[in-house]
Amino acid sequence: VARTRPGSQGGPGYEEGGLGVQGGLLESGTGLTLNISGFFRKGLSQSALPYRRSVPTWLKLTSDDVKEQIYKLAKKGLTPSQIGVILRDSHGVAQVRFVTGNKILRILKSKGLAPDLPEDLYHLIKKAVAVRKHLERNRKDKDSKFRLILNESRIHRLARYYKTKRVLPPNWKYESSTASALVA
Repeated sequence: VARTRPGSQGGPGYEEGGLGVQGGLLESGTGLTLNISGFFRKGLSQSALPYRRSVPTWLKLTSDDVKEQIYKLAKKGLTPSQIGVILRDSHGVAQVRFVTGNKILRILKSKGLAPDLPEDLYHLIKKAVAVRKHLERNRKDKDSKFRLILNESRIHRLARYYKTKRVLPPNWKYESSTASALVA
């Protein structure tokens, strides 16, 4: 049974066990351990979508204009989230879905411009490649080695999910030797 300690912010998650965390120090005998791989559950802060789903009256862009902008930015090699940031900051499109009726990735898929790897998986692989490169220069960095193991287990877990959802082919496999070619 997972439980949080009184006064904690929720954090990565505490579970019953032999060690506890008190002020950054591990403390034995408290009956709590830190769930290390719980990186999906960090904090409650997040941005909220507007309540009204209608397009603002001051926005002069039509659905086709927004789609053309998306195609143009995708051809430059930008990811869906980068496209969304540019549309929000430069063109005043708060939510592409409210204007076009579809999300950015679906619009890109319909034109065949979607990235080969899902964005979250791509960034995890990119981070793993950077840590491996760091470990080649700093072989004694045990903490980085440990973080690399956690990161690669996240990659395997996410790849398993995408295989079940048929986003990745069933024979796709993450290998550290070929990972740098995936993110190049």
